[in-house]
Amino acid sequence: MADSVDLGKCFEIINNLTTEAGRLIARNNETRQEFVCKSGDIDLVTQTDQDVEKLIMNGIRQHFPDHKFIGEEESSTGNGVNKLTDAPTWIIDPVDGTMNFVHAFPHSCISVGLKVNKVTEIGIIYNPMLEQRFTARRGQGAYYNGRRIQASGQREIGKALVVSEFGTTRDEQKLQLVNENFAKMARKVHGLRALGSAALNMAMVALGAADVNYEFGIHAWDVCAGDLIVREAGGVVIDPAGGEFDIMSRRVLAAATPELAQDIAKELTQYYPQPRDD
Repeated sequence: MADSVDLGKCFEIINNLTTEAGRLIARNNETRQEFVCKSGDIDLVTQTDQDVEKLIMNGIRQHFPDHKFIGEEESSTGNGVNKLTDAPTWIIDPVDGTMNFVHAFPHSCISVGLKVNKVTEIGIIYNPMLEQRFTARRGQGAYYNGRRIQASGQREIGKALVVSEFGTTRDEQKLQLVNENFAKMARKVHGLRALGSAALNMAMVALGAADVNYEFGIHAWDVCAGDLIVREAGGVVIDPAGGEFDIMSRRVLAAATPELAQDIAKELTQYYPQPRDD
């Protein structure tokens, strides 16, 4: 039960751990980084990704030895993603925006969500290079550097600033779909951005700086924290086809309002990445 987990303590500890991990990221972001490809595509991993994930997981284990983890680097080195159970589970992306990170482009972040009974209770997205910290606890609102934030309330597709990504795959079918959707959006929306971090894209919707974020091919660790932060800021998170959001589907659409979310969903050519995260 959520009430048997000290969420206040969890929040305090993860805040401190992200600050500590952030120092490591910021220090390493001053120069271009060495990296290896996790797959045949451009899905990159650096030593920093692995060090940050280890730092956060070890820090949590010291206080909560029975908590579970679903982490990007952990998942890429083992047998895929750990199953999500009712146990308190931390879902971690140590460096979201690794492509930016290896180029010393200062737009990447740590993204951490805590689920208890499969419900997200805590979300933190922290860009240590620019000192941008987005936080939320379920039912308590969303915050940017300690200040309460609100989604924009935008309902009109023609006035919407939309963020999305090219993604890390060079698969021909996926690239065709991405380009098709960019072309559709370019004709309909106010502006289109691709800044290179799925978690920060969601944070921008929560902040009211962007009105929509959609992406196909993301993972649970990219969107767990962002999902809560957007909803606590008064925005909505749904499946890009218009139905209910499924964190394991590798598909997301976040928007300022339900009306805008549904209008965008109607425009998008759909894509269902395989395998799913579960």
